[in-house]
Amino acid sequence: MTGTQTLKILVIDDHEVVRRGVKHCLKEAFPQVEVGEAGTGRQGIAAVQQEPWNLAIVDISLPDQSGVELLCELHSMAPRLPLMVLSLHPEEQYAIRAYRAGAMAYLTKQTAPEELARAVKQVLTGRMYVTASLGERMAGGLSKNPTGPTHHTLSEREFEVLVLLAQGQSVKNIAQVLTLSIKTVSTYRARLLDKLQLTTTAKLIRYALDHHLVE
Repeated sequence: MTGTQTLKILVIDDHEVVRRGVKHCLKEAFPQVEVGEAGTGRQGIAAVQQEPWNLAIVDISLPDQSGVELLCELHSMAPRLPLMVLSLHPEEQYAIRAYRAGAMAYLTKQTAPEELARAVKQVLTGRMYVTASLGERMAGGLSKNPTGPTHHTLSEREFEVLVLLAQGQSVKNIAQVLTLSIKTVSTYRARLLDKLQLTTTAKLIRYALDHHLVE
């Protein structure tokens, strides 16, 4: 990008106040920026289908799907589109999963505007941005045999079912949200119990809360 080219950044977050804040920070750092907004994953996908963007900044918690699933979809449909995450969740909970899904940077919403600008600049050059605090975790966490919390070993669908259960959704509701059969969702729940070595749905919910996987 040159100083006279318009930089187009899409912000996908369900909170308008967050979108406005990010937009303000981006306009201060990049005078030629044009910021688009989407409040859901579906809106974000539609925006990427309709016009080209230089970067998409994605939240992890969206009302219609997980941000990690959205990263996978965006990366698949627009592999040359750089992706970043700006999330309320701390790095140790979602960052490794986000990087595996195609993100080039993971920042929390407590990040200073100056670091957000640095991350954007680096990602736009095609380089991954990793905070100093995450560096050591990334070294082992991106391997085929990740270390750390057991939920890092879950598939994306298993992880999504876990989060929805922790949000208080019933198996029937989860089936509707994910467009799956009730039997399939029940199978995923059984796999979660087995992989996390737990015995009840209540303990699955407690696990998710203890590891800050839901807001």
